Amino acid sequence: MSGFDFTIPVLVILVLVVLFAGVKTVPQGYNYTVERFGRYTRTLAPGLNLIVPFFDRIGAKLNMMEQVLDVPTQEVITKDNANIAVDGIAFYQILNAPQAAYQVSGLQNAILNLTMTNIRTVMGSMVLDELLSNRDAINDRLLRVVDEAAHSWGIKMTRVEIKDINPPKDLLDSMARQMKAERDKRAVVLEAEGTRAAQILRAEGLKQSQILEAEGRREAAFREAEARERLAEAEAKATEIVSAAIAGGNVQALNYFVAQKYTEAFGKFAGSPNQKIIFMPMEASSLVSTLGGIGALARDVFGDGAPSPSTPPVRGRTVPGTGGTNS
Repeated sequence: MSGFDFTIPVLVILVLVVLFAGVKTVPQGYNYTVERFGRYTRTLAPGLNLIVPFFDRIGAKLNMMEQVLDVPTQEVITKDNANIAVDGIAFYQILNAPQAAYQVSGLQNAILNLTMTNIRTVMGSMVLDELLSNRDAINDRLLRVVDEAAHSWGIKMTRVEIKDINPPKDLLDSMARQMKAERDKRAVVLEAEGTRAAQILRAEGLKQSQILEAEGRREAAFREAEARERLAEAEAKATEIVSAAIAGGNVQALNYFVAQKYTEAFGKFAGSPNQKIIFMPMEASSLVSTLGGIGALARDVFGDGAPSPSTPPVRGRTVPGTGGTNS
């Protein structure tokens, strides 16, 4: 067997070794940098790639997906000298592989220190009440500052979040007492405002009721005065008619008028609730004669022109409740 027979297998093996050394497979989500004699030449994208064996080599393998970096707890002194413990979390993504590989040494350590420094700077320029109530503003400000600083590294900071803000225990107790005092103050103010509103409403209601009552009394007085005026007009009209009748020689109208007033007065005496017995210090013949005048007037009205018979005088006293007279 000649030496040529050994040479051919050796060459085939060498060719295969060179081919395998020049073929590089890059997984999805990663970028590889290629260096030739230590100098960056190009970037390998995900998939199958070929390099020059023995001249080119893989420099850095970079994860191009968004990554999470925990920011450890650190002490921060606020603007009003409150000592608090703060931790957070940062999200970043590599956009430019050569810059991330060759512009900074220790990429994650650089991002971590940059974030921690800016947390102390941003939160140290604010008072404690602002830190506890304006987390969104703090996160936006941190993201803007850190992203601008990491831009030259080919890094995009997608989010910076403050997770926990832990004041010391004595400060928490003071804040709890302050919050309780503030809530008690608001409760007292609200109760006072409610009492004031209720008193105002009651006063308004009393005012309206008094106004309505006064208007009712005024309307009643007006109606009563109007009724008295109408009654006076009726009385005046009746008196005028009676006077005209007397002037014309009609004595029956006068007898009717006097008898009407007489019976009205007698009815008022008789209808009194505390008057049970009525003594009449007058002659009953006067009442009988008056009633006889009323009868004559009635006969004239209904057409009986015969003269009324004279009523014999009756002497004695009328006893109420007996239905007769005593001789």
